[in-house]
Amino acid sequence: MFEHIVLLKFKPDVSIELKESAVKRAHDFKGQIPGIADLSVGINVTEEIAHMQGFTLGIRVTFEDQQACRDYIQHPLHQSLLQSIGPFVEGIVVMDYPFA
Repeated sequence: MFEHIVLLKFKPDVSIELKESAVKRAHDFKGQIPGIADLSVGINVTEEIAHMQGFTLGIRVTFEDQQACRDYIQHPLHQSLLQSIGPFVEGIVVMDYPFA
């Protein structure tokens, strides 16, 4: 198995509607992009404000293997989401790791 975690920092003036749309579109990846074993996505509601560092949206995708993650990165649905939200994002953190 292979975990892919993404944290997005949107620009301050981005609407909640745009964030919610990104959540819905990312959630729809499951069942449409091969190799996804599990997926969760949501808007940050932490009460640990001091540790948020402005990151407001999180995506966690579990893949069957690392190659499935590589294929996902290039998949048209993923690329379409990136193109649509890219102008509104000012920061991103990605963490990938294999696990048993």
